[in-house]
Amino acid sequence: MPLDLDWNNIDTVLLDMDGTLLDLAFDSQFWLKDVPAALSLQRAIPLENARQIIHDEYLAVQHTMNWYCFDYWSERLDLDIYQMTTNIGKNARLREDTVPFLRHLRASGRETILLTNAHPHSLSVKIEHTGLDQHLDLLLSTHTFGYPKEDQRLWAAVQQQTGFNPGRTLFVDDGEPILNAAKTFGIRYCLGIENPDSSGANKSFQGHPSINDYRDLLPSIHPVTGPAQ
Repeated sequence: MPLDLDWNNIDTVLLDMDGTLLDLAFDSQFWLKDVPAALSLQRAIPLENARQIIHDEYLAVQHTMNWYCFDYWSERLDLDIYQMTTNIGKNARLREDTVPFLRHLRASGRETILLTNAHPHSLSVKIEHTGLDQHLDLLLSTHTFGYPKEDQRLWAAVQQQTGFNPGRTLFVDDGEPILNAAKTFGIRYCLGIENPDSSGANKSFQGHPSINDYRDLLPSIHPVTGPAQ
């Protein structure tokens, strides 16, 4: 789909974190390699068996709050997901184009809000090692609301708390189901990220425009010229 962002009509930018502002390679390594390896060791089973168990467990709760919940996975797998995340926190990385984009948005006078399904502990660890919070006006984890971004109740709760106007908001995410949920709620501009994971292949989006470098947007982001409508 063609990219059609009218910055005259955008006051608020809602941003996903993993794969959108941070390199998803961190989470791919952790959930697809480190966790199966730990499960293999703990249960004394072949690594391939552990990978299959993890794969099936992930599919069972995909797009629900449990998918993102450290308490759920710690109990389900009998692994200390909290400590494991803390141990590798230093590997979290910002995308190369993130800081220029966020600085440009802030300089333009637009509100920037992080809206992530990441567990609060994951968010805290990643903030500690990336300094992402320095470039955003507000950070929200959906865990504090009790619903993931795939759920319409989450969007209503976030709107009530922040007062954002869906008709004057841009939402950026690397997941098409989540972009679909945002569009269903009424968010006017939804943008996909084609290259969320530096260790993986690019993605394509069927129902939303998408980009692979925020720096391509910078020339078109002009300062806010009037009050929100």
